[in-house]
Amino acid sequence: MMELTIERLSKRYGQHWALRELSLRGAPGMLGLVGPNGAGKTSLMRMIATLLEPTEGTIRWNGQDIRTHGQTLRQVLGYLPQDFGVYPEFTGRQFLRYLAAMKGLPTSLVHRRVDEVLEIVNLEQVADRKLPAYSGGMKQRIGIAQALLNDPELLIVDEPTAGLDPAERVRFRTLLASLTSNRIIMLSTHIISDVEAVANRLLILREGRVLADTTPEALLASAAGSVWSVTTDQATALQLQASYQVSTMVNQVHGITLRIVSATRPHEAAVVIDPSLEEAYLLATGRQAVQV
Repeated sequence: MMELTIERLSKRYGQHWALRELSLRGAPGMLGLVGPNGAGKTSLMRMIATLLEPTEGTIRWNGQDIRTHGQTLRQVLGYLPQDFGVYPEFTGRQFLRYLAAMKGLPTSLVHRRVDEVLEIVNLEQVADRKLPAYSGGMKQRIGIAQALLNDPELLIVDEPTAGLDPAERVRFRTLLASLTSNRIIMLSTHIISDVEAVANRLLILREGRVLADTTPEALLASAAGSVWSVTTDQATALQLQASYQVSTMVNQVHGITLRIVSATRPHEAAVVIDPSLEEAYLLATGRQAVQV
């Protein structure tokens, strides 16, 4: 049995509510938490990871309240925080052995499990290099390796691709996708393409509230008929940009082509086109997403 149940979870810092009455039932698979910075994603993840006390509400793991049974959850939890730090004097292998010991893995298991996770994240070749020599993507993969040491049933990954170059981001997404069988993975990001490739469920947060609990397919379907393409002159393009949500503008030989997110036709020459997931997200949240 593997079930995460969250009921009416809220977190307040002073007068500010970072999260308001979030309810969720998590099952095996990849849950993408998306929303702008400040939407409450990190607060939610830290509460599930037992690092932050909720102001109100309950989190249960397999029916047990984690306030009283936190240790039960921590034994099956893997967590990669946003600001994951590495120790400069260690090699990748030494670092993972050190963390395995800290996590209480039996000594007889440590070496074998470290070798296994190095293989999973494809770092065997550089395992004996000092950590400062690692690229950003390699450091993130070491981060995932440490989160996998106890073969977790619940894996929480907070903004893992921020700061990675596009090739490293794709590699990281592929790695995450390969880990989804028999575990619940929660991935938070403000980069829609991160979840598009791997998540079977999307939770869109805005200002601490759940705006939508959906799937990538359903979110795309909800935006059908609301994304338009039009090619026009510069003056008109700027007017349209001021009045509508423009997802992309491309200079063409014969004018400027815009993709516009709008429930109604933005210009008489505009034609309906298939939405991207990012455009569907823009429509759902009614604001600009981060362009990457």
